[in-house]
Amino acid sequence: MRRVVRHAAAAVALSTVLSFAAAQETGKPLLGFTAASAVTERAWETKFKALPDSKKIADNMHLLAAHPHNVGSEAQRKNAEWLLQQYKSWGWDAQLETFDVLYPTPKTRVLELLGLHPYKARLEEPPVPEDPYTQDKSPAMPPYNIYAMDGDVTGTLVYVNYGNLADYDELARNGVSVKGAIVIARYGGGWRGLKPKLAYEHGAIGCIIYSDPADDGYAQGLTIPEGPMRPKWGVQRGSVADTTLYAGDPLTPGEPSVPGTKRLAIKDSKVIMQIPTIPISWGDAEPLLQQLGGRTVPAAWRGALPLTYRFGPGSAKAHLKVESDWGTKPVIDVVAKLKGSEEPDTWIVRGNHYDGWVNGADDPISGQSALLEEARALGELHKQGWSPKRTLVYTAWDGEEPGLLGSTEWAEKHADELIKHGALYINSDENGRGFFSANGSQSTELLVNDVTHEMTDPESGKSVWDRQKAAQQAGRGRGAARPASEVERATIEFGPAGSGSDYAGFVDHLGVASINIGFGGEDRSGTYHSAYDTPWHWDRFGDKEQVYGKLFAQTAGLIVMRMADADVMPYSFNELSLTVSSYASNLKTELKQLQADSAARTRLLTSGAYQLANDPRNSLQPPPALPMPPAMDFSTLDVALDKLKSAAAHYQQATANASSLPAAKRKQLNDDLAVSERKLISADGLPGRPWTKHLLYAPGTFTGYGASTLPGVREAVEAGRYDEAKQQLSVLVQALNEEAAWIDHMAGEAGQ
Repeated sequence: MRRVVRHAAAAVALSTVLSFAAAQETGKPLLGFTAASAVTERAWETKFKALPDSKKIADNMHLLAAHPHNVGSEAQRKNAEWLLQQYKSWGWDAQLETFDVLYPTPKTRVLELLGLHPYKARLEEPPVPEDPYTQDKSPAMPPYNIYAMDGDVTGTLVYVNYGNLADYDELARNGVSVKGAIVIARYGGGWRGLKPKLAYEHGAIGCIIYSDPADDGYAQGLTIPEGPMRPKWGVQRGSVADTTLYAGDPLTPGEPSVPGTKRLAIKDSKVIMQIPTIPISWGDAEPLLQQLGGRTVPAAWRGALPLTYRFGPGSAKAHLKVESDWGTKPVIDVVAKLKGSEEPDTWIVRGNHYDGWVNGADDPISGQSALLEEARALGELHKQGWSPKRTLVYTAWDGEEPGLLGSTEWAEKHADELIKHGALYINSDENGRGFFSANGSQSTELLVNDVTHEMTDPESGKSVWDRQKAAQQAGRGRGAARPASEVERATIEFGPAGSGSDYAGFVDHLGVASINIGFGGEDRSGTYHSAYDTPWHWDRFGDKEQVYGKLFAQTAGLIVMRMADADVMPYSFNELSLTVSSYASNLKTELKQLQADSAARTRLLTSGAYQLANDPRNSLQPPPALPMPPAMDFSTLDVALDKLKSAAAHYQQATANASSLPAAKRKQLNDDLAVSERKLISADGLPGRPWTKHLLYAPGTFTGYGASTLPGVREAVEAGRYDEAKQQLSVLVQALNEEAAWIDHMAGEAGQ
């Protein structure tokens, strides 16, 4: 989402720009440190940055991704035990924490086309002769979509493009119904689980999801083994659990899946998809799509296969049978701690998952390998005499791929401690060559920007900050282009937190400030969630020398050290104020656009323009009328935003010398800072999904991984629930007022 900064906000941005420049030119003390403690911190940071070793990161990858290691596998258990021993050898206090979770595994998978030209899908990924990892005989999880109901269904086949809401509107205009049919959707265009969810809601009895070569196959580049893109028989596995409602074990929402916890019946879980769903390759999809009849689809629906894409149905029917073993498996989290020397009850949590659908070299071992080297370096630093002031908790999460299982169950188990003492959760997933990105809690945006200013990008020789800022301006990398007419934010802006990785349980559910960070964006690949995501592929087409792995270990480690070592934890609330104001501005603009769209649609329907413009030989149904959103009074929101802006400025001024406060007062201020994000959650949760509580961002109901900002209000407006939108506006305003009051309170503490 593009953020516009205008008027007074521009002054704050300019002030921050100048502070950045001053810091670089004058050696200004680090954010949250006294001049003396900054000298000590710099000395330890210099030692730390010299420790990460690229070869060790590469060795980590080749060991952890050597064999298929999905949840419950013997290879995953051995990986957990190896990780545990590594942490212990580095001086960390490490242990395994295990949770017993619902984990269905496939027993029967059948997809066939019946009729005059029958076809039975292969549903397998053949080995690549050049890649020894694909020839491993270790047990590997075959292609399937976890958390979709069993079923044995036969019906006509209908192509639904990406299977999102707009696609079903297009189907309706063309007179195509999926009721009683099996839909075939291509991957992409939104969250995977939305495809069977919407198919079921529109009356379909089964769902097939395939990878079209237009998206990550030969249309994007050479395929494996000549190139990095998905080959003919490559399949994307993945979960279709509706984690927009809640993450973790589908049977224990809000509670850890440990002995004694009451579990839902499988039929009562709201996150399990209600129709059988299966992923396939484009090699298996092509014979199915070739036999579809009906109209030719719009241009935007056409993939890269050499056929005419049609809606269907055709004369042939499809038969889909999926049956799983609905048992439980252990997820094994590796949790290591370095106890804080001054504020041990305050936690800085750092995590990356280590389970893969198959070998998982890129996703997630590229990130876990760098995190391990980061942890080794911090352990070595500790042996040299360094101790963090606050407790570090380093984690290797199991079960992320099926639905953020390990991290969510751990967060739910330790909820009371995290609510009291969780200052920051720092997440990563895969890491690669290219640009830096971060999303999450804006209160730490300035800290992360400070660190990236000091890190050197190995390809350009410029700072990581300079390269990413240039990428945002040019519309490359991991940021959107910004029109030259808009005032620049002084920071690499954080995107909102959505879902799809292990921060969800921390920020969405508990309100623990969280950020998700990593490098990437330059090496395209078609191995996602397939058997071809191996160390061989990484070495040939990725960052073989782990140049960006080393850089990531250094960058993430410095973020951790500064949050753990600062006299006053380096939170800054100006960036939060600017971002929430931009969310509010966007919400108001969206409401006006919805009103304008409704009026325009009504005019066209009333005038008969759709009928007159129709092709009588290939007619389309007119689109339905759009509801007219009522005007909303945002004055209370504007007042709350002004309070937040004023409080943020007050805090910045009051804390100029806060690091010099007496120890007891610094401790109280840090305790208050640690819980500041908690003011932005609703105890009741969002409407219809009480587990998801954050009021600034949440996984969108119809976007999933993508975030919805100010979700309580926005999603109610978009769905036409206007009374709910007004009620949620009141909830949001109250939370913003409480956050502003809390920031003012902390400013008062700092100024004493």
